[in-house]
Amino acid sequence: MAKKDESIRKHSITIDGHATSVSLEDAFWAGLKHMALERGQSLATLISVIDGEQPGNLSSALRLAVLKFYRNK
Repeated sequence: MAKKDESIRKHSITIDGHATSVSLEDAFWAGLKHMALERGQSLATLISVIDGEQPGNLSSALRLAVLKFYRNK
């Protein structure tokens, strides 16, 4: 049986006035913070924008956004 990656953490956030949580690896959470800083946005605003652009699972959408951000650098 595969061991659960212990760097995955549940993060509570509020987007568009709605409280939710996402499970993300520490590296992806740090990447989101870096993206927000570079764009001059709050983390909540960035996550809200990503949520509006990518249908489906929010955690997956956030991972893909971070991947795209770093690929385009």
